[in-house]
Amino acid sequence: MSYLNNNTGYRETLLSTRSVCKKENYIILEPDGIVKNAIPGYENCDTTILGSPAMGADFADYISTVHPGGKNDAIGGDGIESFLYVISGKLTVKNADEEAELTEGGYIYSPADKPFSFVNNSDEDAFVYIYRRRYVAVEGLSAHTVVANINDTEWKEYEGMANCHSKDFLPAANDFGFDMNMHLLKFKPGACHGYIETHIQEHGMYFLQGKGMYRLDDEWVPLQKGDYVFMDSYVPQACYGVGTEDFIYIYSKDCNRDVAL
Repeated sequence: MSYLNNNTGYRETLLSTRSVCKKENYIILEPDGIVKNAIPGYENCDTTILGSPAMGADFADYISTVHPGGKNDAIGGDGIESFLYVISGKLTVKNADEEAELTEGGYIYSPADKPFSFVNNSDEDAFVYIYRRRYVAVEGLSAHTVVANINDTEWKEYEGMANCHSKDFLPAANDFGFDMNMHLLKFKPGACHGYIETHIQEHGMYFLQGKGMYRLDDEWVPLQKGDYVFMDSYVPQACYGVGTEDFIYIYSKDCNRDVAL
C-alpha cells in the first residue's frame, strides 16, 4: 500500500494545500502535495524526501514504497547513522552485524560506521520510513546495531498520563553511545500533552494514524495520517488527539549530547 500522492492531473476545485513552510520554525507537508524524488541507490522504489537541511533540519528522512524486487544496497555509513521502520509489508535488511526479515513494525538502526541494505523479496509492496543523520561522536562512546519489532514493546504511560502512551525504539535513555532516538507517541481521543513543551531538540514527525490538533509556535493546526512535520529547536509544541481513533506518530529526537560551541 502506497501512502504517496497518486492524485495526479487537474483538480475539479481551486488548488489548495494544508502544507506550511516556515523555515527555522516549523514545516508541515501534507501527502497530497509531496512528490517522488529520483535518488541514486533506490531501485524500483517510489521515494520522497521529507526532512532535510534545506528546511533547517540536521537530519534527512524519507518515506518510500518499495516494490517487489526494490532495493538499496547502501544506506548510511561514512559517519552517517541510519534507521528504517517498516510501516507495512516485508523487507530483508542487512549490515555488517545482522541480517533479518522485517515485517510490519520491524526496524533496524545501523551505526555510523555500518551502512545497511534492504531488498523486498516478497510479491507485495512494502512501505517504509527512513532516517539518516551525521553521528555526533564522543570519545569512549559508540552506538550499536539494533534490530527488533516495535510491536513486541509494551506501551508505557507518557509522563504519568493514563491516556497518552509512548514506545522507544532505541536504548538511548540508558546508553550515551546513542545521540538520537526514535519514538512512537499515542494519544487517545481527547488526550493531550501535559504542558506546552519548548526544548532545544528538533523533531521530524510522520503521522501514522488518526487526527490531532497540534500547537506549533503560536498556532494550532490540524494534522492527520500521512502528514509530516519538521519542528526546529525551541518551537513551542503540544498536541490534542481528536476524532474517534487513537492519534499515533513516529518521531525522531536528538539526545545525549552537550551544546556545541
